[in-house]
Amino acid sequence: MSYPKRTAALASAAALAGSAVLLAAPAAHADVVDVNYRCQTPIGVKSAVSPIDIKGVRSGGGYKITMSWQKGVSSSPVELGKGAMTPSATIRLGGADSGTLAVSGPANTAAIPANTPIKISDLSGTYTPRKTGKVTFTAATLTIKALGTTTTCAPTNSPKPSLTLDVTAAGGSSSGGGSSSSSGGSSSGGSSSGGQLPQTGPADSAVALGTLGGTVLLAGAAGALWLTRRGQTAARR
Repeated sequence: MSYPKRTAALASAAALAGSAVLLAAPAAHADVVDVNYRCQTPIGVKSAVSPIDIKGVRSGGGYKITMSWQKGVSSSPVELGKGAMTPSATIRLGGADSGTLAVSGPANTAAIPANTPIKISDLSGTYTPRKTGKVTFTAATLTIKALGTTTTCAPTNSPKPSLTLDVTAAGGSSSGGGSSSSSGGSSSGGSSSGGQLPQTGPADSAVALGTLGGTVLLAGAAGALWLTRRGQTAARR
């Protein structure tokens, strides 16, 4: 094989290696999960079922986690005026990490009629990985504060995780033995469509691995150029 052909072959092999790395990028996984809530209200126990959607988007050194309810839960015997109801919740962590993540959101932007299921706004918080690996996010306790009262809703059907993310901890520590991880929530409004995959895991992995692929390509091309120059030197001798 001539040196020019060998150069082209090595460059092609390096490019294919970079493509293979990109194809191997792990994907995050999300599901809309039905959660059976048992709510302890000021006037007794009430039950409700709501599909829960949890998404994760990379934000600085962590992830912005957003929890969405597709149906209302609990209700009030009296009308709740605008801004009278404030929701918050916890998300249980599993897999490479453990503990809970606190999420919160804005008060109701419109009045809620009496004896009507309360629609919960999107709740969000920031998760900072402490371990590297796959971390699951599962709906846990929902808390509703309104008119000086507190309603607590807990899942009764052991729901499965709504979101699984491949995360990397600062310093790249390996997973093994989850540690408690809890972060205060930040208010976040806006809608969230159900069933969509989170944008975070695969996008970040693809960028990082794409960089690795480019490095492989440059290394292959440099090696081929060195072989070509060495062949030309040998020919002159």
